[in-house]
Amino acid sequence: MALEMRATCEKCAKRLPTDAKDAFICSYECTFCSQCADAMKRVCPNCRGVLVPRPTRIPRPIRVVPFNGR
Repeated sequence: MALEMRATCEKCAKRLPTDAKDAFICSYECTFCSQCADAMKRVCPNCRGVLVPRPTRIPRPIRVVPFNGR
């Protein structure tokens, strides 16, 4: 199951594309920019979980090569 890569900060609405290096998420995938995460001491206001850096994803589709079983 892939992470839901939300496009904006839930607090200030800053745009956070999938390759953003300043996005933070909790275990429920609540998403915040680094400025808001720091202001909240990296604690999610929704679930009280820890906010950690969100992994980045290449913004273009990746060519998938089917596995041939060998």
